[in-house]
Amino acid sequence: MALGLYISVPFCRTKCSYCNFASDVFSRAVFERYVDRVCADIRNAATTADQMGGQIDFAVDSIYLGGGTPTLLDITQLERLFVTISQNFKIQPDTEITVECAPGTLNPAALECLHRCGVNRVSLGVQSFVDQEAASVGRLHTRQIVLDDIARLRAAGITDLNIDLIAGLPHQTRESWEFSLDQVVACDGPHASVYMLEVDEDSRLGRELIAGGTRYHAHSVPDDDLIADLYIAACERFECHGIPQYEISNFSRPGHESRHNLKYWTRQPYLGFGVDAHSMLPAAEKHMAAVRFSTPDSLEQFAVAGPLTRTPVSPDSALEEAFFLGLRLNRGIDLRQITKQFGEHPANRHSETIKDLLNSGLLEKQGCIVRLTPRGRLLANEVFERFISTPETV
Repeated sequence: MALGLYISVPFCRTKCSYCNFASDVFSRAVFERYVDRVCADIRNAATTADQMGGQIDFAVDSIYLGGGTPTLLDITQLERLFVTISQNFKIQPDTEITVECAPGTLNPAALECLHRCGVNRVSLGVQSFVDQEAASVGRLHTRQIVLDDIARLRAAGITDLNIDLIAGLPHQTRESWEFSLDQVVACDGPHASVYMLEVDEDSRLGRELIAGGTRYHAHSVPDDDLIADLYIAACERFECHGIPQYEISNFSRPGHESRHNLKYWTRQPYLGFGVDAHSMLPAAEKHMAAVRFSTPDSLEQFAVAGPLTRTPVSPDSALEEAFFLGLRLNRGIDLRQITKQFGEHPANRHSETIKDLLNSGLLEKQGCIVRLTPRGRLLANEVFERFISTPETV
């Protein structure tokens, strides 16, 4: 089965207050050394897979450069990444090649570089089309910059676009959210992602919200009920305009679903390179289903070749993953396929959990298909926890 490749580029122009990713602002002097290290890891992929106990297929049908802001790299650095990938993997003719871009970082030279490297999909981190909301969390773009970038991408022949939005930004109201949704529809993009604001201690805004403070506009963040309403409004609006939801946070016109992200949700193999990059490969050991491994989540540890974290995936853990990852998709999971893949007895192990979730209105069942209800999508983490046990990390 063809691989998906993920390249982490953890560099940003500014660190957004809501961001809990392993990305930050670094001197450009770091960029070259980082690309050197990532390219070396790409060349050593076969050795790494063997050391981790995984089986690797060098055919690739999806490549995703995420971050951070990959378009902050110099053109020569971006080209080196793509050349190194092509020299070490078999890129299939119809490969989906995605690059995440922060609006305002796509100068003409960068656009030409993306086109030359075969990039056919761009994900724009818009978050909001309302300038006040974007500025309140540290975004450096305006609505007009976003619209200009979309026009220039299309002129360059890159028309498969995703627009990211966040429900729950400071100062957001029902009216301002409707404006952002209207802008997505007016852009006629084939794909949109909607994330509800995460509140945790890994972001400055999250820590301030937990502490009950007012920095980072925390006092202007909508309450949980309103955030849920905004999410529901997005689902309804996009459905009405031919951009139906296919995953908890993702919406797409038919045929434009993210092939790369579908690999994660359907447990297809993928390799990650760079800071805090994750991989999953079929296990070489017959008694294991797969092996997951990840790189250090700090640039400092990654730069000194810090050890990978390895997590063997047993057949029981693979079954759990099939449930909680598959349920992210609106199409749900087919219990017949679960039984065929894992056996009747293991599949039945979760029958009581499924029954309880059906009774509580978080799941629905149609024939052999089980899927989240609209309410279940709002409480998805509670549903997923019912299928998860703690894996042993080595």
